[in-house]
Amino acid sequence: MSKSRIIKKYPNRRLYDTEESRYITLADIRGLVMHKIDFVVIDKKSQADITRSILLQVISEQEQLGDPIMSREFLAHVIRSYGDTMQSMVGSYLEQSLKLFLDQQQHFRDRVKSVVGIDPLGVVAGLAQKNYQRYKSVQEELLRTFGGSTSHEEPEPVEAKLAKPAPKRKVKPRAKKKIRPAAKKTK
Repeated sequence: MSKSRIIKKYPNRRLYDTEESRYITLADIRGLVMHKIDFVVIDKKSQADITRSILLQVISEQEQLGDPIMSREFLAHVIRSYGDTMQSMVGSYLEQSLKLFLDQQQHFRDRVKSVVGIDPLGVVAGLAQKNYQRYKSVQEELLRTFGGSTSHEEPEPVEAKLAKPAPKRKVKPRAKKKIRPAAKKTK
């Protein structure tokens, strides 16, 4: 079994990767998890293993971005489970349920790949990349056609255009009309 990578957490809250000899962020910790690299986070001052605490920070950060995985109700149930006589069973159940879900997902991907001959996730990622390239080329063509620009610079956002004052137009002075005295009416 390989030795776990050591990450040290200093009192200034910075994380230091001892293998790469550099400071890292929670995003880097997430990267280690995503690449299935075994690591342990040690508090430099107390020498305590604080890996779980750091992983919870990563989860919290991820939950604040985009679409969260855990609903408010789910989180409330988890909180209620602490101190309950079934606490250890709840943790084990959640862990096993997630493992089962991931195993089934991988099994499904493997089955589709064996039948169709391609990885469905790879196909979706490829289609998304092609669609992005098509969108980008259409956008550039529209800018060349209607905007007169052939550069690859980002177009100015509409909000910025609206915030600018309208250019002043030159107004031609009108010719003055001669006012004629009213003609006297004769009886």
